[in-house]
Amino acid sequence: MRKEYTMKKETTVPTMKDVAKEAGVALGTVSKVVNGLPVGESYRLRVEAAIEKLNYQVNSYAQGLKSSRTYTAALLIPNTKTPFFSSLAYYINLSLLKRNYRMLLCSTDFDLSQEQEYVTMAQQNKVDGIIGLTYNPNLLVDEHIPFVSIDRSMGPNIPCVASDNFAGGQLAAEKLADLGCKHVAFLRIGSSLSNEPNKRKSGFENGCLARGLTYEMKILNDGDSFEEFEKFLKDHIQNGKLIFDGIFCVTDNVAWSVLKILDKLHQQVPEDVQVIGFDGIRMFGDQDYICSTIVQPLPDIAEMCVELLLQENMMPKPPLVCLPVTYAWGGTTRENFEE
Repeated sequence: MRKEYTMKKETTVPTMKDVAKEAGVALGTVSKVVNGLPVGESYRLRVEAAIEKLNYQVNSYAQGLKSSRTYTAALLIPNTKTPFFSSLAYYINLSLLKRNYRMLLCSTDFDLSQEQEYVTMAQQNKVDGIIGLTYNPNLLVDEHIPFVSIDRSMGPNIPCVASDNFAGGQLAAEKLADLGCKHVAFLRIGSSLSNEPNKRKSGFENGCLARGLTYEMKILNDGDSFEEFEKFLKDHIQNGKLIFDGIFCVTDNVAWSVLKILDKLHQQVPEDVQVIGFDGIRMFGDQDYICSTIVQPLPDIAEMCVELLLQENMMPKPPLVCLPVTYAWGGTTRENFEE
């Protein structure tokens, strides 16, 4: 008995011609919509509806060949496990997607040579630009590749985007003063490289002087042991009580570690000592803040970075853009001060 076989109808990938036929417009109109060129509103809506109905996929590579663009941008960050860096990557990716760009993520693990290798790789892959939160003081970037730096000025032709770190440090001091603190401490660990976050220290000092707070500081460099913070705090305990009634930590990560040290030293937070961090890190990404904190406006930072990176007009780019910060309660400070 002879078996009969039926040929399965092959699923064809929709083309631009199919979109034009479905929308009832000329092929050139579809091309304009796909490439972001101006067309009449009714035509644009018809084309977009046809694209969605047919599930037409725009060939970004082919677009790039025609326009000398790849519609990709590279992001260099130190790692993806630190909540601040991963949140930053999340918002930059959203900002790029809104503009039909894709993000090439490069995680350097704080390795200076890796930063240079990733920059070179991104340039060789013809990305349309690079956004970098980097620490290599000798980083070489092709002057023909748009580059936006985060938190560090890299020269007059490379714009830098950052939070207003000085104002953030000042706000932390003012908040501690408002909440009744008299003798406070600033704890910092970080890069010795000159960068915008270093201004948190001077802002805090300025705020303390303005509000009459006495203060002490413990400054560590990357690679130093957090045990130095524990020793510092332990040395400032008298009769079982820490002499500081307020602590400002350079990041929320540092604040989290300091909270564990204070618990180990039997100091109650916020009853005995109030703690403020910096960054605005939330539990599980979008839940409560992990501590009372100075919040960096990450969505705004991401949007500004992408806007500057893809800027097409010949207007000069600002060397530094500082975005405003805010204070948020996270349980490690009192909600208000009562005498």
